[in-house]
Amino acid sequence: MNDLPAAEADAALLACCGSRAWARRMIEGRPYADAEALLEEADRTWWSLAPEDWREAFAAHPQIGERKSAGDSQFRRWSEQEQAGVESVEEVILADLAEANRTYAERFGYIFIVCATGKSAEEMLRLLRSRMGNDPDTELRIAAEEQRKITRLRILKAEL
Repeated sequence: MNDLPAAEADAALLACCGSRAWARRMIEGRPYADAEALLEEADRTWWSLAPEDWREAFAAHPQIGERKSAGDSQFRRWSEQEQAGVESVEEVILADLAEANRTYAERFGYIFIVCATGKSAEEMLRLLRSRMGNDPDTELRIAAEEQRKITRLRILKAEL
């Protein structure tokens, strides 16, 4: 991370988290002493952002259960790996996820964010439904924490 040109660092960081403000601040914070320092600063920077920056990061993700991902190829591959739990599910579960995703987005104004790694489609659907009862402020903080977890996993995958 410390040695990457700014444009390459920006692309690598945006593959980890879709917030441009987060990526910019992480680049400005270089150099990092080690991987742990990078992860700590990633967390600190994430929590210092405004809610609109969080929502920008959320918008970079495909909805849970979507068959295709947007974004650059690295981001797309990671999203597909993270959602591996929905690859071989029955169409009825995918239909339930799609409907729950629509309802969630209508209620909160952004897509449902969950650190999907290791979770089955059924588990993600249960989580989505259970979080529908949250008030908007509580849900935004929960979604932001899920994004933080995703970002950390991706930083480790990218070996930044």
